[in-house]
Amino acid sequence: MARELRAGKVHFAELITQEMGKPVVEAAAEIEKCAVTCDYYAKMAPSFLADEEIPANGAYSGVAFDPLGVVIAIMPWNYPFWQFFRFAAPALAAGNGAILKHASNVPGCAVEIEALMARAGCPDGLMRSLLIGSGAVAELIADDRIAAVTLTGSTEVGSIVAGQAGKALKKQVLELGGSDPFIVLADADLEAAAKTAVTARFINVGQSCVNAKRFIIEEAAADRFTDLFCEGVAALKVGDPMERDTQIGPMARANLRDELHEQVERSIAEGAVAALGGRPIEGDGCYYAPTVLTGVTPKMTAFREELFGPVASIIRARDATHAVELANDSDFGLGAAVWTSDLDRAREMSRAIDAGAVFINGMVASDARLPFGGIKKSGYGRELGSYGIREFTNMKTIWIGPKAE
Repeated sequence: MARELRAGKVHFAELITQEMGKPVVEAAAEIEKCAVTCDYYAKMAPSFLADEEIPANGAYSGVAFDPLGVVIAIMPWNYPFWQFFRFAAPALAAGNGAILKHASNVPGCAVEIEALMARAGCPDGLMRSLLIGSGAVAELIADDRIAAVTLTGSTEVGSIVAGQAGKALKKQVLELGGSDPFIVLADADLEAAAKTAVTARFINVGQSCVNAKRFIIEEAAADRFTDLFCEGVAALKVGDPMERDTQIGPMARANLRDELHEQVERSIAEGAVAALGGRPIEGDGCYYAPTVLTGVTPKMTAFREELFGPVASIIRARDATHAVELANDSDFGLGAAVWTSDLDRAREMSRAIDAGAVFINGMVASDARLPFGGIKKSGYGRELGSYGIREFTNMKTIWIGPKAE
């Protein structure tokens, strides 16, 4: 799989950009990340799936990891290759089959993924892409031939799918929405924090569950951070996503841009200030100006809702304790970042923050070696690492007795 991904990287990247609009350089990086993850599981799956002996009162006792069967993967458009391979590399290595129900606006990616899998040697029928609408999903989930369900998508869709899978008593892994906090304390390296913050918010045109969205800045550093951050955002190049120097391409669909703008307008009406942007860009394509909202408070739309596009919200915190309170004042709990020079304090804060991952002095990102997932309305279950490969296995206890005297 890794070999085929790299062989077709240019073609796959261009297809991603044509179908959902992300800058082609980012699309190529997405393909490489898929290949790296396949390499990782090709190497590590045998050890992750090896039987584990657990001493008890028998001659032998332990756990074996057997595959569950066929898993239906309901995947989104924002990372059309990565979201599938993040699931498929560990799930297939564990012995499962896969049915891909992809987002309706990336059908070419769905078809190419199935063809790639066939070229990689996947046995006929072990993986299939189904070009079907969302209305057909419930019947698939209920089918006795489906053993489990994985979904990456919105919290609203996740609730529906969870209900359908729960009714059928099928195992689920859900990776849903996020409104990730990016905390910057006064003793942080503000230049490094602001530079990373621009990438953390605006990569993939801000269309990612794990993008940083709420920038919670300690009062003493707020003015300086805001100036540095706005300088970085203003320098982003908006343009044709097929051009290699473009950093901000169009949003994936017109309705998504319209929804984002409506959220921005509500936030401004509630008292936020558009320090930059705050409007759609006229002309061809679903472009939205990179936007920074300041003066955001917990009662505002920009704080309470997930803004899925190139809009950043800056919130002021009195101190570190208040910053954690603001971070946790959310329905979501996917990722979080903390910037400070006091690493002991950062570790304490990381334990207090409601999130599936906390990155200190860095940007939240998924990594094949580490478990990835959320809590609260950001979902449940884990992908990646040794934990992810075992999500779609039967952790079977095996006991042999009697124990020798």
